[in-house]
Amino acid sequence: MTVLGVHLTLLIGPTVAVPAPPPLAEAIEEVKVTHADEGRSGFQITFRDGRSGPEGLLEYPLLTLPLLRAFNRVILVATFNVKPRVIMDGIISRTELQPGDAPGQGKVVVTGEDVSVMMDLHERSAEHPAQDETMIATKIILSYAQYGLIPKVIPPPSLDPPIPIERTPVQQGTDLDYMEEMGRRHGYVFYVVPGPVPFANTAYWGPPIRVGLPQRAITVNMGGETNASLGSFQTDALGPTTVEGSVQDRTTDSAIPVRTMGPLRPALATQPAWLVNQPNTRKAQFRESGLSAVQAYSRAQGQTEAAADAVTVEGELDSGRYGDLLQARALVGVRGAGYQHDGFWYVKRVSHEIRPGSYKQAFTLSREGHGSTTPAVIP
Repeated sequence: MTVLGVHLTLLIGPTVAVPAPPPLAEAIEEVKVTHADEGRSGFQITFRDGRSGPEGLLEYPLLTLPLLRAFNRVILVATFNVKPRVIMDGIISRTELQPGDAPGQGKVVVTGEDVSVMMDLHERSAEHPAQDETMIATKIILSYAQYGLIPKVIPPPSLDPPIPIERTPVQQGTDLDYMEEMGRRHGYVFYVVPGPVPFANTAYWGPPIRVGLPQRAITVNMGGETNASLGSFQTDALGPTTVEGSVQDRTTDSAIPVRTMGPLRPALATQPAWLVNQPNTRKAQFRESGLSAVQAYSRAQGQTEAAADAVTVEGELDSGRYGDLLQARALVGVRGAGYQHDGFWYVKRVSHEIRPGSYKQAFTLSREGHGSTTPAVIP
């Protein structure tokens, strides 16, 4: 499918995805892909499949194809001019038939999630002796190498390696559940990023990415350079949270104070809400027990990091003018919205909707407050 200078390629198959045969590719009516920094990414492809002619006498033609069966792999590649970008590498989890109201109006809709869904199929009980969260995360990711998962694991700022005579990490649940549980302790996220080439995926376990080269800027209110529309900027003053309390250190058996002052990640705003709103910033009590001082501080800081973003905005890109794929879970510049809202933002969510003649990219941005930290962003 070619849309506004963008060519969409579909690879699909049971074990090794191959280019879709022409009749299947030509039947694509709509493609939706959603990436977010929490939970799995998802896709939905709608195919035209009317019953007409001899081939539709007994059944809808596409339903007879083995390519659309559950647990087949789907790879979607969008080529902007000559630059291919993998926008999804996933697994079909649901198939839907919409018969339509007249002959030839039927549709088949396949829905699926990124390849991390395969990590969420089987619950198990397992021990991970003498392994900290970094080692466990790497080991679990490598066990799914058949899906092209390449681990990118960032060690937490405070690690407390388990000594076997004291404690042994125990997993109760699926591998995906355990990866997310370990991440929550440190304010970390786990997700799978498709690409950079087909059949390869980066499995990221670490803090939300607030460093690196920002993507091409989202531009508003700048005449011919405008490439997006933005909704309202919303500020939640009750969101940011600091933590205070104490813990009975299990090693020394003494009471250790636990307190966080604010997020430690690189700031994207000069006026973070958690600081500007002092002394009214929400304070939570630390109530966990049975931890060492290192574990307690790490979990308290993780709670503060997870609640740091107070300002969000939603919008939609003009894909033709933007000329590229907006990546979720990364930084992007905003210009034309005024000093309070220009600068760098974290891309929390991106939804792609592709139809013949139309390519929409809806997005959600977030950061911890107002005020740009840079005088300019990359156009």
